[in-house]
Amino acid sequence: MTKPQKQQSNPSYDIVIVGGGMVGISLAVLLAEQQQTWKVLLLEAQAYKQSDQAEYRPSFDARSTALSWSSRKIFEAAGLWSALQSQVSHIEKIHVSDRGHMGLTRIDASEAGVEALGYVVENRWIGEVLLEKLATTSVEVVAPARVAMIKPLKEGVRLTIENTTENIDRYIESSLVVIADGANSQTAQKIGIHSNQQPYGQQGIIANIALEKPHGGVAYERFTDQGPMAMLPLPDYKGASRCALVWTQPTETAEQLMIASDEEFLKALQKCFGYRLGMFKKVGERYSYPLSLTTSTEQVRSNLVVLGNAAHSLHPVAGQGFNLSLRDVAVLADVLGKAKTCGEDFSALDTLESYQQQQLADQQNTLLFSDNLPKLFGQSSSAVALGRNTGLLLMDLMPSLRSRFAHFGMGMATKEAGHG
Repeated sequence: MTKPQKQQSNPSYDIVIVGGGMVGISLAVLLAEQQQTWKVLLLEAQAYKQSDQAEYRPSFDARSTALSWSSRKIFEAAGLWSALQSQVSHIEKIHVSDRGHMGLTRIDASEAGVEALGYVVENRWIGEVLLEKLATTSVEVVAPARVAMIKPLKEGVRLTIENTTENIDRYIESSLVVIADGANSQTAQKIGIHSNQQPYGQQGIIANIALEKPHGGVAYERFTDQGPMAMLPLPDYKGASRCALVWTQPTETAEQLMIASDEEFLKALQKCFGYRLGMFKKVGERYSYPLSLTTSTEQVRSNLVVLGNAAHSLHPVAGQGFNLSLRDVAVLADVLGKAKTCGEDFSALDTLESYQQQQLADQQNTLLFSDNLPKLFGQSSSAVALGRNTGLLLMDLMPSLRSRFAHFGMGMATKEAGHG
């Protein structure tokens, strides 16, 4: 631990990013785009598969993400959108309804003054584009590698890295560590940052559905007494229209749906959703996971930031999780870049607290929205049902209300898309 030993044997970085998923790589790419002299290391627990974009082929069963307008703007600024957009499906309209009630509202991209309200893209394609961009930067990548220990120093942080391929430990020091290794982060827990969990007692079921009718770029958000469900427009697969299903169900019901035959599953889905997309023709591979609102006890310390699902993991309603994380990434990269340009300590607590303060309202509003919306629509009280359906009908009749709702969903609630 002596100073000479540190200089001789311990590689030193400006920023170490722990977690090489979509959030971690996005931060690395945005930092590289600043043309700063950052020395950045990205650590990922899983080995990256070597692939060629030219050989990329969509898969019927691929998991996907709905990107908001603000996420498009961030990816454009990073020089990524031109590649991403070749495999996206545009959300041109959003149809919101309350099953068993009259209330509904329709939101249109043209009314909001944008090309699309959002975009649905396969996660694998996002990963392909991010990794190809990352390969053109000076960011050092070690994968697979895990953080065995993390220790604060007087200046910076020391990490003990376990390289799972070479089976050796090595010590790394960094001015700043960004933890972005997912919900209930093991790395954060090593330094006493834990997660607060509020389970919903529900499971999220994800699957792709082949449709009888074209989806027409419409995303459906349907609220039921069992929980919300979304049907998101995907690019056609082999000439057939398909949607990405996100279906919230009580745990016991979800378990039954997961073991049901394809025919039984589609029958239950059809009954719950209706026939706006015609008959459902096929269901792909099903996935399910328990739903909870998870937030970390801390997001910043001196020389440390917690980011992405490690900082906040939301209910999937309205697809806000990754988009909020990407806005966090954009603001953090901006704050760090400005501090470095001004010769300030970018890893100091006051610098990192300024990032957290800038994102505080966005985070709080998005968490409240994602948490309260399914609770509101899950109440069976006739008075509550009347109130929420009146709200939906008013929104359908009043362009100003629709516009506010649309801008919130696009990540433009408080300021112009890009960081907002």
